[in-house]
Amino acid sequence: MRSRGLARFALAGIAAALAAAPAFAQPTKPERAPVTQPEIRYQAGGSPLAQEEMHQDINPKAPPMSKAEFDKARQIYFERCAGCHGVLRKGATGKPLTPDITLAKGTETLKVFIKYGSPAGMPNWGTSGDMTDAEVDLMARYIQQTPPTPPEWGMAQMKATWKVTVPPEKRPKKKMNNYNLDNIFSTTLRDTGQVALIDGDTKKIISIIPTGYAVHISRISASGRYVYVIGRDGKINLIDMWMERPDSVAEIRIGLEARSVDTSKAKGFEDKYAIAGSYWPPQYVIMKGDTLEPLKIQATRGMTVDDQEYHPEPRVASIVASHFKPEFVVNVKETGKILMVDYGDIDNLKVTEIGAAKFLHDGGWDASKRYFLVAANQSNKIAVVDAKTGKLVKLVDVDKIPHPGRGANFVHPKFGPVWATGHLGSEKIALIGTDPVKYPQHAWKVVQMLDGQGGGNLFIKTHPKSKNLWVDTPLNPDPKIAQSVAVFDINDLSKPPQILPIGEWAGVAEGAKRIVQPEYNKAGDEVWFSVWSAKNQESAIVVVDDKTRKLKAVIKDPKLVTPTGHFNVYNTQRDIY
Repeated sequence: MRSRGLARFALAGIAAALAAAPAFAQPTKPERAPVTQPEIRYQAGGSPLAQEEMHQDINPKAPPMSKAEFDKARQIYFERCAGCHGVLRKGATGKPLTPDITLAKGTETLKVFIKYGSPAGMPNWGTSGDMTDAEVDLMARYIQQTPPTPPEWGMAQMKATWKVTVPPEKRPKKKMNNYNLDNIFSTTLRDTGQVALIDGDTKKIISIIPTGYAVHISRISASGRYVYVIGRDGKINLIDMWMERPDSVAEIRIGLEARSVDTSKAKGFEDKYAIAGSYWPPQYVIMKGDTLEPLKIQATRGMTVDDQEYHPEPRVASIVASHFKPEFVVNVKETGKILMVDYGDIDNLKVTEIGAAKFLHDGGWDASKRYFLVAANQSNKIAVVDAKTGKLVKLVDVDKIPHPGRGANFVHPKFGPVWATGHLGSEKIALIGTDPVKYPQHAWKVVQMLDGQGGGNLFIKTHPKSKNLWVDTPLNPDPKIAQSVAVFDINDLSKPPQILPIGEWAGVAEGAKRIVQPEYNKAGDEVWFSVWSAKNQESAIVVVDDKTRKLKAVIKDPKLVTPTGHFNVYNTQRDIY
């Protein structure tokens, strides 16, 4: 996985190097730190936009490219680079790669950057053998062209993809199976475009359901009846858990690339609405909760929070639902804005805009579910929002590229209630105080930094009934670290973590065996881990006894292809983490 995984982000450091060149005099801004391998691995993965037809706008100042060359280079860009530099190459978590910057450098200079890399963190894609000289030349010419614009995706396009295979009136009136629904896990089978529903009691697969490309998350309706899954291609599947054999009953494509979905949880609105946000086009849509019928589309294009410059591509990174107000919390990545969307009357939609920090990504609730904490990852901050008052409480400085998933809540023996996040760019685990009433001196401060195994953490997890804090590192370049997890004793955080060889315990054949996303069962006495290898290699799920930290079970099946995220129904429904 060394080079090929990294190659997907081939242009990660070009813009940083270009920014240093005197030919591009621009307002002085803080320099971006070198790109780490975990960051590059995180951005890996092709954009679904690679297959979309896009118009070639001939730029007379750019080097000539045939239509075939342009299409090939465009596909490479969307498969490797768009996640950082943006669909329109205007810059996202990475710097811009627009013709006003690249034309002045010229093809030969750009080829040097692509082939040999740069001190800013771009690998040597040409000399490493990951790109041929012809491909290096192709990409050097392509990034001087006018960026192509993907098609928009509005109400007409959404409704054309909307299907209700089992209408609500034809669905069961009561649960028709004997499964313990609270303890079912919805597990992403990333590279097959499926989810596996796994019985947490018996450890058996209930069903494999076709979904969209590279499902990102599963979310559970307030009643616990419905599971919503969204793929990176913007496709949502609505799964009815009351059926004799749970299956998809509705689907829709809400955009061309997406990551986030959630459902209404406030009293009186249970299961009424669903919301999804997309990377392209930059917007979110509110739908009927039981059919996915699209009702309201809102764009997120607008001004950034700091320099207040217009950004044409502010992607919706994550969405959570308030438990006590009819409100969705929508996090807009590039503009750094948190939108509190009041769904009490969607015909007269009220949106409170909270300025936080650029590059908002993922986050979760504190234990009280009043405060929402979200990572502004490339800003190295955690934004704290009071969902009761609808105001920003604090921007908390943490370490390099926080990536909490939903974070982890527990009571620290010294500092009281805390919320924890790991980091992609360092081994640090930040503990932030979250109780402004009983522990005001510690609230919204980093009260302790723990040392994990290394950078490349994606998820961190504990449970109210547990005294363990579990930290994965699937994107670390060291296989030994990527194939194991660190577990801390919450009662004595001065002790170093115990390292558990989950990949070895899985007993699978050769493969990457990256260990990802600790997830508790309903009882809080088991922790499940995905053992993630390539599509043509054996993967598995490993279940660990939380109290003893010993292997409890290994789930293997030929149908478990590239398992990544998994979501326990009970814990996901109630935001227990």
